[in-house]
Amino acid sequence: MDETDFRFMDFKEIVENLIVRDNSPSIPEAIERLFNDIANINRDSMAEIQDAQVEEMAVNLWNWAVTKRVGSIISEEQKAKLRHVACKLVCMCEGSTASEDAIRRQILMNMKTGKGWVDVGNAMMADGFFQAAMVGLEQLYCKLMQRASTEADITLQKSAMERDLFKVVSYQAEAAIALGDFQRASSCSLRCKDMLIRLPKMTGYLHILCYNFGIEAYKQNKYDESSFWLSQSYDIGKMDKNTIGPEMLAKVLRLLATAYLDWNDREYCDKALHAVNLANKEHLNPAGIFLKMKILLKSETANEELHEAVMEILHLDMSLDFCLNVAKLLMDHEREFVGFDLMKIICERFKSSEDIGKALLLHIDMLLQRKEELLAKEKIEEIIIGHRRGRKLKPELVSCFHNILWQKAARSFEVQNYAEALNWYHYSLRFYAIDKTDLDLAKLQRNMASCYLHLKQLDKAKASVREAERRDPANIFTQFYIFKIAVLEQNSTRALRAINTLEKLITGVVPKENALRMDKDSPVTLLSLVAQFALENGQQIVAGKALEYLAQYSEDPQQVLSALKCLFCLALPKVSQMSEFESRKKEMDRLLACLNKAVLKIAHSFHDENSTEDSTVNEAQWFRKIAWNLAVQCDKDPVTMREFFILSYKLSQFCPSDQVILIAQKTCLLMAAAVDLEQGRKASTTSEQTQLLNRALEEINECKHIWNILKETGNFSGDPCETLLLLYEFEVKAKMNDPLLDSFLESLWELPHLESKTFETIAYKILETWSLWCLLCRHVMVTTSPCIMDLQLQRPGKCIWKLQVLAVEKPAHYPSIALKALNRALLLYKKKQSIDAVKYSKCVRNLINLLVPDGVPSTELCPPEEIWGYFEDALSFISHTEDYPESETLWLMVKSWNIGIYMYSGKKYVSAEKWCDLSLHFLDHLGSLKRNYETQMNTLYGDLVEALSKSKGSVFNEE
Repeated sequence: MDETDFRFMDFKEIVENLIVRDNSPSIPEAIERLFNDIANINRDSMAEIQDAQVEEMAVNLWNWAVTKRVGSIISEEQKAKLRHVACKLVCMCEGSTASEDAIRRQILMNMKTGKGWVDVGNAMMADGFFQAAMVGLEQLYCKLMQRASTEADITLQKSAMERDLFKVVSYQAEAAIALGDFQRASSCSLRCKDMLIRLPKMTGYLHILCYNFGIEAYKQNKYDESSFWLSQSYDIGKMDKNTIGPEMLAKVLRLLATAYLDWNDREYCDKALHAVNLANKEHLNPAGIFLKMKILLKSETANEELHEAVMEILHLDMSLDFCLNVAKLLMDHEREFVGFDLMKIICERFKSSEDIGKALLLHIDMLLQRKEELLAKEKIEEIIIGHRRGRKLKPELVSCFHNILWQKAARSFEVQNYAEALNWYHYSLRFYAIDKTDLDLAKLQRNMASCYLHLKQLDKAKASVREAERRDPANIFTQFYIFKIAVLEQNSTRALRAINTLEKLITGVVPKENALRMDKDSPVTLLSLVAQFALENGQQIVAGKALEYLAQYSEDPQQVLSALKCLFCLALPKVSQMSEFESRKKEMDRLLACLNKAVLKIAHSFHDENSTEDSTVNEAQWFRKIAWNLAVQCDKDPVTMREFFILSYKLSQFCPSDQVILIAQKTCLLMAAAVDLEQGRKASTTSEQTQLLNRALEEINECKHIWNILKETGNFSGDPCETLLLLYEFEVKAKMNDPLLDSFLESLWELPHLESKTFETIAYKILETWSLWCLLCRHVMVTTSPCIMDLQLQRPGKCIWKLQVLAVEKPAHYPSIALKALNRALLLYKKKQSIDAVKYSKCVRNLINLLVPDGVPSTELCPPEEIWGYFEDALSFISHTEDYPESETLWLMVKSWNIGIYMYSGKKYVSAEKWCDLSLHFLDHLGSLKRNYETQMNTLYGDLVEALSKSKGSVFNEE
């Protein structure tokens, strides 16, 4: 049958199938189904089934639950549910005419079912079954009385019924306890107690039941209820001393005395004392004697009475351990007079015992705690001498002895009594010289070294540390003292070596006691002490190394930040004084790593609920300024400068976004973008350049966002940020061949506040990509007389060859954009009231270089008439100003002459004459240089006119 069949069966089928199964995963489901359905089933709903069948089904289910399937198959709760179902089925079958056997069966099943529910913690469910059992008992009693024929028969039947009644009432008491109903539980127990006269065999059961109730109440600190139950347990136990021994009665009384004692009320101390005295009379036990001492101390008994009680204990010939426990109890309650007197007696009584060392050590410890140091030292000398003479302490006591001495030394050390601490350590060292047991002698030597260092006894400290190093060189504290001595001796090399060893011990395979843990003895925290000690003694390099390790390994964000602050305070003045590039670079890289660590820790604190916002902001502000200052110092290392600016920007993000922070963020991103652009220009591969340009674009976009926010906080009309961002973005898009570059520039042309310099720069960004063009252009720009002589018409073939070579070179990427930018720049220059002739001349040169890149007019960019117009505009401007640079006028003269020669070579004679004539007009505006070129230019022009006359038939070939 499938496992899911239970869902489709009726009640009877489920029972029948369940009891034939040995083991099935669906058994819990079937039990749950039966338990849920029984509440809705009555005799009428099962009318087609006879009583005998129902009864048989119930008995089989009961027996299956109780005898055949107990264990791992079903739980105790499932077992209680099956009993519940079976009991309900049986009760359906019998009415008022039920037989005595049927009633007895119902009583038994109700009792067992109720007890089962109590055992699984459902006392509420159990109560109903106990009530049903009581009803059944009443029915059975009536039937028995009706048929009883003799007095003996009646007595026998009553006795049998009373046993069942006793059980039901005791079960009801258990249920009441589980429900917290003390009144009902006590009433049931007293009823049972009254029945013990007729049921003496149940005395032990009720005695244990009340004892358990008392323990449960005591655990819940219900001392009044506990005392009631324990008193009842004792009273009931006395009723049957043949079965319940004196040991058990004494145990009950001791717990009763403890309950009175813990009630924490003076009026119950007498009751506690009475109870423990009764317990000791019933059965003398060390626990009872010790409890009596506790009660006497709690009741503030006078020392005389306590002394009498102690003497009674000694007369009882108790063990050494028990006597020592009593002595400790007395001392813990500040009864030194009685306690020390007892210790003297103990030491004398047990002096021949092999365990006498326990008493001696306890006596020493007590004397030290009460500052009786002279007496303690006498006892210590006694132990050392005795040990030397053969009265040896047990191995486990040797360790205890050293601990007592070390603890006393540590207390002296804490109050800065270092000489006294050394005395106690010397006792330990003397004992070790005799015993040679397994002692942490290295630790002892380190402790002594610490005392010597505080006493300024450096030689003795060195001797102790040498011994500690010989025995335990891999211990972090050994290395710590090696470090301290090296610092005191101004031995920086040895101090740094000790710090490096410490770092290896912290990070490597170290003993468990040296493992990283954040407490006062943590190896990481030890680095903080190392740094502090180095600073106090003027060892800044050593301190810096310790601080660096502390920041690296500490898990406490605040400790890390404090270490980094101190490290930067040490390092910054030295960095600014470094002149050697490699050393400076190495130090900058180290500080860069430290700042990255600071960013991580501040970010952790920023999201930590336990840290305050103000402290995090203050830390971020401090490190932000440090990063800024370091960036400014990296003018010769732009890559490192960018990293510092980026870190300064990241740190500023943890600060409130006021105007100062926004300006700083804007500047950091501008500088980072500028460096990335510069590195992009130098990139050796396309992928590297793309990566750098994309990073620059991200920084530009973020800076634009900050700039838009910043503009709302004040007037920034003089800030070039927006112009720079436009230029940077243009350069990125231009170098990456962005298809949206034209649309980007269209919006740029419309901006009203851009200056002519901006447009010139845009044009320059395009022109600088023509590396070969620029080289050739510089060759053609004739600025001295020998250069112009190369272009004489005496050898026209050579000139034409040069021009042809230049004509085939590759042009700029975006010449049309450059042309627009330069035109806009010239327009802006002309709109100014006072024109800067030098800047204007440079702009004209760039424009003409763009249109005539290699001496050949570029008709693709604009027609020849427009090129002529730019030259005429320049000539007009020169004729109206005296500030136009003479070298630029000379350049325009040469440029126009070369165009004329180009026209001549193309048989465009009219245009050639026109351009050469224009060149002579530029010659007229030369100053001191005019004498150098006038004769040559006129001769050349004459040669040109003569050549034109000979070729005048070709004039019309220009069309």
